[in-house]
Amino acid sequence: MKETIKSMQAIAEPFLAFLRWEASSGVILLACAILALIVANSPLAESYEHLLHYPIAIGAGEYVLEMGLLHWINDGLMAVFFFVIGLEIKREFLYGELRTYSAMLLPVGAALGGMLVPAALYAAINAGLPTLGGWGIPMATDIAFALGIMTIAARQAPLGLVVFLTALAI
Repeated sequence: MKETIKSMQAIAEPFLAFLRWEASSGVILLACAILALIVANSPLAESYEHLLHYPIAIGAGEYVLEMGLLHWINDGLMAVFFFVIGLEIKREFLYGELRTYSAMLLPVGAALGGMLVPAALYAAINAGLPTLGGWGIPMATDIAFALGIMTIAARQAPLGLVVFLTALAI
């Protein structure tokens, strides 16, 4: 029995060490994005699309919530993601690098520009087209990738730059 536990610990230790590494979430995000691009542009694209719309339900009895996998990701996981990011920014405003008005002026202005400029460019390119309603996509999708890259590169960057870029991305 002890040998089994030791072998399980030997197997689990590299995974646990990877997950303790601060940049692991960024590495996982980038690896999954690359894998998704490869699969979406391969003969497996139809199966990938089918998987994204696979229905998943939670609940009991008459209280059941059922959505496709893509909706669970977009509506559920992204809500949790933005909630956590919002808490991080709140902490920076209250106790961190952005607690003074002068320190937060540039990141907040840049963050507003980072939202408005991509949305305006998208709206200008898609003016009069049925795709105009998708203006929120270029405004929001870069956040996760910018933060993923920041977690990978943050050790070498000064803290002020990390906070600024995080605020800018958000």
